[in-house]
Amino acid sequence: MGESQHRPVRGEHRYEQEVGSAREHEERPGKSLVTTDHEAIRHWAEERGAEPSTVPGSDYGGRPGRLLFDFPGYGGENLEHISWDDWFLTFDERELNFIYQEHKKDGSQSNFFQLENPHTGDGG
Repeated sequence: MGESQHRPVRGEHRYEQEVGSAREHEERPGKSLVTTDHEAIRHWAEERGAEPSTVPGSDYGGRPGRLLFDFPGYGGENLEHISWDDWFLTFDERELNFIYQEHKKDGSQSNFFQLENPHTGDGG
């Protein structure tokens, strides 16, 4: 995979622990984490069997529109799987932050994540 790719996390994150690589983990279960590190994001998704995805028809400027993950066993929106390269290219172009949890407070695996655009001043 080569060296890890990430950019500085932007914005104010008083409540999230910043993660710079896939080797870093939560200080305690239920802790929210924030990263821009590709390896950490991919590792988190692959542990959960989640595929990089977008909402069909949401693309603009030749790029995926809404970036999501398709988790196995979760129905709902009709998602289109895209390559990790396309997912990360869009993630980096928009300078998004990946906010997530590894575990819930009770220690069970958490699928919680949110993509934050630090330039809009809200959680997107």
